[in-house]
Amino acid sequence: MQFEIMTTVNSWSRLLIVGLMLATSLSQCGLGVEPPSKVDSTKILQGEAAFTDYRTERPGIFHKITAQDLPKPWATKSAGNYPTLVPRPAAAWPQAPTGFKVELYVSNLAGPRLIRTAPNGDFLVAQSYQGEISVFRGITRDGKPERASIFATGLHRPFGIAFYPPGPNPQWVYIANTDSLVRFPYEPGDLKARAPASTIIPKLPSGAGHWTRDVAFSLDGKRMFVSVGSRSNVGDSRLYPSDTLRADILEYTPAGKFVKVYASGIRNPAGIAVNPLTGELWCSTNERDGLGDNLVPDYITHVQEGGFYGWPWYYIGSNPDPRREGERPELRGRAIIPDVLLQAHLASLQMRFYEGKQFPAEYSGDIFAAEHGSWNRAPRAGYEVLRAPLKKGHASGEYEEFLTGFVTADGHVWGRPVGVTVSKDGSLLVTDDGSNSIWRVSYATRP
Repeated sequence: MQFEIMTTVNSWSRLLIVGLMLATSLSQCGLGVEPPSKVDSTKILQGEAAFTDYRTERPGIFHKITAQDLPKPWATKSAGNYPTLVPRPAAAWPQAPTGFKVELYVSNLAGPRLIRTAPNGDFLVAQSYQGEISVFRGITRDGKPERASIFATGLHRPFGIAFYPPGPNPQWVYIANTDSLVRFPYEPGDLKARAPASTIIPKLPSGAGHWTRDVAFSLDGKRMFVSVGSRSNVGDSRLYPSDTLRADILEYTPAGKFVKVYASGIRNPAGIAVNPLTGELWCSTNERDGLGDNLVPDYITHVQEGGFYGWPWYYIGSNPDPRREGERPELRGRAIIPDVLLQAHLASLQMRFYEGKQFPAEYSGDIFAAEHGSWNRAPRAGYEVLRAPLKKGHASGEYEEFLTGFVTADGHVWGRPVGVTVSKDGSLLVTDDGSNSIWRVSYATRP
């Protein structure tokens, strides 16, 4: 009997050891073992408490807003609270969660907007109002670029940047102007365009209203997506019936042939990106103004092919916009509720999936999005970078305030985040067209 017991104990010990070895192996491979919790349940603001402003913005605070939390239209007056832009005060600096370090990567730029990381690690930045694309290379020991160059000039309000084909060896860099899409021959490491641009889409919907255009490719490189914001707040089809293909994400071939409207009713899908894990297209969206401080939520969502997101007749599902009520009843019930509802009027711009290895494990695969800040909210909000946690490529609705501090105590604004990208070393770079800077966020404390 003793021998049988000892044999059983030894067998269980061997099984335990094997199990631990297997768990370790799977963990190292990124399989089978859940990372630490992505959301601190003790720091989630929900319901009415989720609607805050710059006075309580702090890194590490989570929000979760649902369709059931939304107030009625005009629960507050529609504000006209345009920001007063001031020079960065001497003591002001962006604030990140504990363990992170924020450095000034480069300053004295001319309105840096969207930023992309090239396969070799260079950063391409759209300086839209200058009509230029700049290149910054490397990060020195003191956190500055090793080299800087102007890649291309003579563009018309460029914003979106994408490399084609996707992967380590692109042959082209595509640039989305406000009214066209062009491409330059490109090899990783080019500091200047090696040839003039060729026009791929000669005419994108343009004119008044939202002027930024972003561009992204499917993972297999067969589909090209271009985002086009609306001309107006809530009235394009009524006021400008000839102004078609706006408030949409459009699909083209990489050669520029129009395929279809990929998704519609998205007022201003300012930033688009393809999830590297699932292959799904996502967007970061500015919703409409004029319905009060907390309507209509901006949002970040995966985009369903053929999906309709409500604009201008409905919002966040089947809520009718009172300014268009009674119109298009056949669309009621068709509008998709987005994955992550943000506070209204944050002006969500570029978004990026975190594929780096420098940040803690719980950040892997998450979304970072720049919030430019808007004018249509009495208590100022936005002017920050948010993080939307994902689990296996999917969102559960929460978002975290990640990088804050761009508003002074008296409500003046010195910084306005626009673009986000991940460097080769895993740090996060953020463009800021308020202080004309690029900020670098690195993880300084390792467990």
